[in-house]
Amino acid sequence: MITRIWRGWTTAANADAYQTLLLTTIIPGIVARTIPGFRGIRLDRRTVIDEVEFATTMLFDSMDAVIAFAGVDYATSVVPAAARAVLARFDAEASHYELVAGLGALAPPAHGAADTKP
Repeated sequence: MITRIWRGWTTAANADAYQTLLLTTIIPGIVARTIPGFRGIRLDRRTVIDEVEFATTMLFDSMDAVIAFAGVDYATSVVPAAARAVLARFDAEASHYELVAGLGALAPPAHGAADTKP
């Protein structure tokens, strides 16, 4: 499983607008793409001195799934124009990690296990 982590920063004045954009448009748009191997996305927020930092963590089954989301140049950030308009700055590239272990909701599915719903 691959974890894709990306960060962007807004001014305090733009933070709520950016969060709303993420939650009502950008994240639902990603989910609506129904990318095979996309497992979900998490949004975190924190205030750092005079700006607000947002971090997204996305989970994918494989690098092929990451490429299906971001394209062949998969490290390059995927930042829509509407987001760029309210961000003060952002990571030009996302970081990718192989998920080694997790607990609870963050636990990767057992190797070879089929998805099941209770």
